Formats: sequence, structure tokens, C-alpha cells
Amino acid sequence: MTDQTSMRLKALREEMSRENIELIALAPGSHMDWVAGFHPHPDERACLLLIGPEKEAFLMPGLNAEGSRAFTGIAFHCWSDEDGPQAALLQTLEAIGVTAPKAVALDETMRVDFALLLLDSLPAGTPRQFLETTLGKLRMRKDATEYQKLKMNALIADRAMQKAFDVITPGMTENQVATEIKNHFASEQADPQFWIVGAAGNGAFPHHSASESVIKAGDAIVIDIGGRRDGYPSDITRMAIVGEAPDGYDEVHAIVEKAVQAALAAARPGVMAKDVDAAARNVIADAGYGDYFVHRTGHGLGIDGHEPPFITATSEAILDEGMVFSIEPGIYLPGRFGIRLEEIVILRADGPEILSELPRDVKAL
Repeated sequence: MTDQTSMRLKALREEMSRENIELIALAPGSHMDWVAGFHPHPDERACLLLIGPEKEAFLMPGLNAEGSRAFTGIAFHCWSDEDGPQAALLQTLEAIGVTAPKAVALDETMRVDFALLLLDSLPAGTPRQFLETTLGKLRMRKDATEYQKLKMNALIADRAMQKAFDVITPGMTENQVATEIKNHFASEQADPQFWIVGAAGNGAFPHHSASESVIKAGDAIVIDIGGRRDGYPSDITRMAIVGEAPDGYDEVHAIVEKAVQAALAAARPGVMAKDVDAAARNVIADAGYGDYFVHRTGHGLGIDGHEPPFITATSEAILDEGMVFSIEPGIYLPGRFGIRLEEIVILRADGPEILSELPRDVKAL
């Protein structure tokens, strides 16, 4: 078992004790990655990492055992297609000393059949919940290693964005620009994750992606991109203009920039996420564009590209040091253009540190 896994299990057990939870069940995915440093191939065969107050073990499909052993020293209790998982699951629960837990916390991304298999193996009426107050709480606060990986990815995304700025010319399609972005991520050993290139009216659709639309002089272009290297992602949005800006662009860009700055100023340890959302939203609403800011102000970023905390109008999550999240207000004017400016920040004691080093000024091409 790695030192990182040992430390994370220790921290998790402290939260379990605090919450009076005696069993945590994780399925292959990002929660398992965070604890164990890997996850087996996710398929229909039941695979669970079960964590009790003192011991932990895997319920492991026999087909995955050999390939998984290289990544962890945690005990396996294997099952075959011929026998099914039930007996091996009971052995796993007995091995960690938890057959009748006071309460169980389930991975919220777990397949329903995995969850029912486990719950049916516990005493009827065992209290159950998801991971928000235990593992989820820990994952929101990034450690130094996670910060370094997120910072590295942010700088790769900066360079991929700069590549887009360098190649955009009238007559190119959005897809051609997207290809250049993807190729740049790949050149730095990062897997491209998404590539929004929205020119002119397409930019008014927040999740447009990219198309065969041809970029023309006078187009404002939303570019929102992300890649992934060493298990962590990036996410950044910037604006470019080909030639002269469309009517009204400068005014709207200035409003969105003011909203970003307001959210950055509001983001402090101890502040509710909804107050950061309100800081950005109020700027846009006061300028008369409230109906055109159609999404939340931000989302957490970690192993998952979207994870808690979510910076929404209703979220009462309390922000704390080490949390990483986006600040990305936008204004979307149908048939004209959209403007979104996005930063990923890590919250420090004195406020947010921006991971990108690329200015938010519109790039004139």
C-alpha cells in the first residue's frame, strides 16, 4: 500500500468515526482512484472496495485480479462468473470485520445492481447515505500533489489556447481549430477532453462544441477547452475576435470581466458557494443582462472535471482552503455572440489563486 493510500485511508476513517459510519463502499471510478490510486476496468461484474473502521478489502472479479494486483497491496476476495459474487462479498465483509454496520456510505456513482447486492447482504434497515460528508468532504480539499498536477494541466491548457489563437484565420472551420487544439494537448502527453469553439451566433450556445461553421471576419469566438494528464484535468475559456469586434462586444466583455472579478473578490474561506455565485450574477443582472447568464458560476475540479463544490445560486457549501473550482460567468446573446471567461482557482487563506497564466483580455486576431 502506498503512503498516499495509507494517509487517505487514515483521514477517511477519522471522518467515518465522526459521522458514525462503519462501512464505506466504493465502485470503480474517481472515488476509488482517490483512495487506492487506481480502479479496475468498470463493467457489469461487481467490484467494490469496502472500507471498515480498521480494515479494507476488495471484492474483485477474478478476471480483473491479475491486472489489478500490480497497482495495490489491498487484499482481494475474488469471485468467478461460474460462482457469482455473493459468497465472496460475504467473505469480504467478514474479513474487514463489518457484517452489521451502524451505517453504510455508498459511492453515489455506483451501479444500482452493485448497491443492491451490498445492501441485500447487510441487515435489513441498515442506515445508508452517500459520501458527501466523508470521502466527498476530503476530496474537495486538494493536497500539494494534486495542486501540482492541476497547475501543470492549467499551463498545458494555456499553451493549447495560445495555439488556437495562433492558427485562427477567416475561412477556417470551427472543427479545424478544434483539431489544432486537440493536437496540441496530445503533443504534451495530455488527452484532449473537450473543445468548444463557438464562432458568432454559435457562441451563444454554452455547450456548442465545434462544427463545420466557417469563421468569418468580425466573428467573436468562445474557446473553452480541457485536457487531462497524470489523472487530472484542465478547463479554461477565453475569447477571440477575428478583425473588428461585433457591435456591443466591448461593453459585454467588460461586464463579464467585472463579474469574474466580483466572484474572485467574494471567494474566501468560510463563504457559502451561493454567495460567490451571487457576486457574479448580480453584476450581470445589474447591467441588464441577467436573463442571458443561463448557467451556474462554477464547478469543482479534481480527478473529475466536474465535482463538488458547485458554485450555484442555491449551494450552501462552505468554501475552504484547498478547494479548487471554476469561476466562469457568461452572457449569451442569441444570434449574435456569447462571452464566457473562465478561471480555475485554488482557494488559499487570503483568497483564490488562479491556476492559468493567460490574460482574460480578448485576443484580437
